[in-house]
Amino acid sequence: MSAAVERCDVCIVGAGIAGLNALFTTSQYLSPGQRVILLDRRQRVGGMWVDTYEYVRLHQPHPFFTAGNIGWTLGAEPSHLATKHEVLAHFDHCLDVLRRRVTVDEYYGWTMQSDEEADGVVRVQCRSDDGRTMVVEAKRLIKAIASDVEPNDPLPLSSTSVRSVSPNYCDMRSGDIDASDAPVWVIGSGKTAMDTAHALINRHPGREVNLLAGSGTYFAHRDRLFPTGGRRWWGGLTFNAFADEVTRMFDGTNEEEVARHWRERCGVWVTPSTGNFLLGVLSTAERDAIAAGLRDIVMDHLVDVVDRDGRAEMQLRSGAVRAIDPDSWIVNCTGYLLKHSPPYEPYTSPSGRVLSLNARGATLHLTTYMGYFLPHLMFTGQLTEVPLYELDMIDLRRKCNAVFPHALMTLAVHNLSLIADALPLSVFRDCGLDVARWYPVPRQAVGMAQFLATHRRRRPHLQHTLDTVAKRFDVHCAPLARSSAPLLSQ
Repeated sequence: MSAAVERCDVCIVGAGIAGLNALFTTSQYLSPGQRVILLDRRQRVGGMWVDTYEYVRLHQPHPFFTAGNIGWTLGAEPSHLATKHEVLAHFDHCLDVLRRRVTVDEYYGWTMQSDEEADGVVRVQCRSDDGRTMVVEAKRLIKAIASDVEPNDPLPLSSTSVRSVSPNYCDMRSGDIDASDAPVWVIGSGKTAMDTAHALINRHPGREVNLLAGSGTYFAHRDRLFPTGGRRWWGGLTFNAFADEVTRMFDGTNEEEVARHWRERCGVWVTPSTGNFLLGVLSTAERDAIAAGLRDIVMDHLVDVVDRDGRAEMQLRSGAVRAIDPDSWIVNCTGYLLKHSPPYEPYTSPSGRVLSLNARGATLHLTTYMGYFLPHLMFTGQLTEVPLYELDMIDLRRKCNAVFPHALMTLAVHNLSLIADALPLSVFRDCGLDVARWYPVPRQAVGMAQFLATHRRRRPHLQHTLDTVAKRFDVHCAPLARSSAPLLSQ
């Protein structure tokens, strides 16, 4: 049977936060009668939030996690950290708003298999969960799959006496783990680990909860980035101002110095040492509750749990062995961002008809920002003209995790500088993702004025820093014009 053929003006693959931002921007350039096809392998809009664990919450205040400038209807205080189901409800609301602006046909349970350009048309081959095939012929294609996050499985362990679970398949607040009083070992020290420890400690104060923290993680301090009350006028530190500080200091070689500045100026952590930072956010109250509730913190990495002589033993990367109760729970919170390494794909095709928002050709620090800003370049015919740097985030994180956050911030500041010259100021004013909006309008205006006054003359330093990172770690970090044959591990 031949595949069905659907035609549209724009095909967007991925209905997560990046895809919704791409749809928001697309709706500003298409007329109501023009057609968008929205595809996603999941059964509804929401992306990774469909699959993630039940007790997850946003890092930042919820108003800035949206599509474009679409406001929330939650009715909560701006500082509220939205839950999974509140976020999914907002995704539904955003899609409802955008359906009124442009014709959107949604295909859930469909996976893109390939795409090719010919004669001004992009042909997208798709397959449904039940085996049907479809070809979408589009004038433009936006691949908003981003990191294509999948749930974490429980860790495979040799022991048959411990219970190995993961947050995606075991809600800490219900079921067998909630009914049990056996010790829990949380494996990891990032955002998932903090959420998990916090849920366990709040649910059953006094229960034995332990953290096997690897090399440790520090977080951006929510109380300093998002102060409340009068401190919004005179206190705190805007994320944009801090990004300016960090990128002025970072030169591609001094990551330890910059990390110390991060921690002293705007850091918070639970573990005795901190080898990782992935731009997560934590408050003093969360830190204190977790620290007070943990029985033990072990700075090492798990290799296996084995049964020996009637007891269970954790075997650790350092060579150490740690005896634990045989009925302990082992919770895999090792994180799931940037774990997969798909083939490299540039963020734009030579024609500018295909835009790919992906981690191996990243242009900004967050997929939300890529989904919002890059379609503006696409629809104004500048996607192939503006010399954005793109960075293989997966390769850099694998080679030097310590450099990763500083290089990512440098990439964002550099590319936003170029975008600011290419697009009208109204594009920035309409960007509801900007966390600087937490602060009163006068402080926002000062920050914007400083950026506009200095961003061009800062570019040489930012470019030199990115070039240094590329050469030092042999990673792809360059404008497309210089990256026709990047040296990448496929």
